Amino acid sequence: MTRKRIRDIRNQELIDATIRAVHHHGYSDVTMVEIAREADASAASINYYFGSKEKLIEATMRHLLGMLKSILLERLALARTPRERLLAILDANFDDRLFTVEQCSLWMQFWANAPYAASLSRLHHINRARVRTHFRAELRVLLPQDRRETVREALQAYMDGVWLEATQSDKNPDAATTRAEARRVADLMLDIATSGAPHTRG
Repeated sequence: MTRKRIRDIRNQELIDATIRAVHHHGYSDVTMVEIAREADASAASINYYFGSKEKLIEATMRHLLGMLKSILLERLALARTPRERLLAILDANFDDRLFTVEQCSLWMQFWANAPYAASLSRLHHINRARVRTHFRAELRVLLPQDRRETVREALQAYMDGVWLEATQSDKNPDAATTRAEARRVADLMLDIATSGAPHTRG
């Protein structure tokens, strides 16, 4: 059977093939041959255009980060208040287009391997900084200064935990239910932080 030439493969097909291959074989063990098989292409042609598995995975992560940014901007455009914008950030991270077992698996493996690859580390820091910035912008309006970082850290840790749990599932998570649960967690944190006893250190 004749394999597709790289120029005959749509970029999205190659991205999807990479995501599937990494999910099935693992970031460290997956080979260009296995990725090529998922894309019904030759490993030589993919390697020629990308140079290495690491560069192909970097391109895949850039694609997903771009998708997350677009989804976030879509949702923020519909929000009218700081609280709605905060919830929009959570919604974007659990959007149906992103929150699948295969993509969660790739994200978690990306985070785990980022400290050991300079190109992935840069992407990791850019993404984390972007999330922090968006959360801080809304929490600055919603909460007293001494409680903002606690809530921000808790929300980011919550998101990471949900993504990690999703990788252990054998079926795609219910993104709509996950968004609703994330909103309840955020509402609870905000209500406690705004109406609870004064925060003390020590």
